[in-house]
Amino acid sequence: MPFTLLKSTTLMQGRAFKIRRDTLRTPDGRETNFEIVEHGGSAVIIPVDDEGNIWFVRQHRHAAGADLLELPAGTRDGDESFDACAAREIREETGMEARRLLSVGRFYLAPGYSTELMGVFLATDLQRNPLAPDADEFLSVEKIPVKRAFELAQRGEIPDAKSLAALLMARPHLETYLNAR
Repeated sequence: MPFTLLKSTTLMQGRAFKIRRDTLRTPDGRETNFEIVEHGGSAVIIPVDDEGNIWFVRQHRHAAGADLLELPAGTRDGDESFDACAAREIREETGMEARRLLSVGRFYLAPGYSTELMGVFLATDLQRNPLAPDADEFLSVEKIPVKRAFELAQRGEIPDAKSLAALLMARPHLETYLNAR
């Protein structure tokens, strides 16, 4: 038996998301509140060049208090498609355009409190074609061989959930690089 929505109240409207409080009736008849981050969705990209390197970005994440190694990613603009978001974000964050962009799946980033759905894309056949980065983005690009990227992930040196999930989802498409000597 599902929960029943009784009331929804917007608590905050931000630039990329809003926060709402939903009052629900539980299957056993009680009332409870959930705070939900309402997010329009995003894309994460695994850019792989002709030499077998994945293009990561390193950027400071204020909430984590650290510079993190991550795959390029970003939020959809309004009703922008996931594909268009991925194509735009790779250019903004790495300066490269993907002639081939393959959707490998989607996942919820934090379904316990957020509606954010992320599209995962493998980007290949890269060529230089930059777009201006967002005004609040200060990042550097790091090229890491596919096999080493998976080793870093397994050792906990990529502490970013979206990057880990995307690598796992794209793994079948990267086996050639992982099995190389």
